Amino acid sequence: MNPIPGSVETFARLVGPEPDDIVAEMDAKAETEGFPTVGPAVGGWLRLLAGLVDARRVFEFGSGFGYSAYWFAGALPEDGEVILTEVDAEELAEARGFLERGGYADRARFEHGDAIEIVERYDGPFDCVLIDNEKDRYGEAFDAVRGKVAEDGIVLADNAVSAGSIEFEALSKLLSGVDVETTDATRGIADYLRTVRSEPAFETVLLPVGEGVAVSRRLPDHRA
Repeated sequence: MNPIPGSVETFARLVGPEPDDIVAEMDAKAETEGFPTVGPAVGGWLRLLAGLVDARRVFEFGSGFGYSAYWFAGALPEDGEVILTEVDAEELAEARGFLERGGYADRARFEHGDAIEIVERYDGPFDCVLIDNEKDRYGEAFDAVRGKVAEDGIVLADNAVSAGSIEFEALSKLLSGVDVETTDATRGIADYLRTVRSEPAFETVLLPVGEGVAVSRRLPDHRA
């Protein structure tokens, strides 16, 4: 169960940017198929945060059919780049179609395969990173990209509060230092949050919309 009230999500949608026709189509697809996306409330935050850091390069660990990448792309300059990664070739092809129809394909790169292996092929810096792959691999994703995040760049981790088999009460106890039996996903999120909170090169806050987004900013003059 998601402890973030649904009323917050609904109100955030009312306050946030109006989804365009492509986003509306992707939302309808997600609802029909039960496909998890960040949703328009979080999507609006992705676009806003990317704009605030003047993002030119974005890397995604897990892109699905391109929902979050579409929101990011709207904040990028014409010569900007969002790198999508996805292990499902069919979903990646759908992502390409959505971004083409939205006019953003020229600033997108579509990588098929494991995101943690793919990021090793790229040099930084990245201004924005979205971690949204397997929950028990969030820490592995952060380790792979931490040194490639630009100063004042941001790392966003979706599902920092809820998703699938994440048990919120157990997550809270783990972060408080109490060890409990729980799911691999819950433990993976807890390990990730402890890692970014203890990393002196980053400062981290929680954005309590959607299923929770941990936002970590790379501090200037710190080696990651």
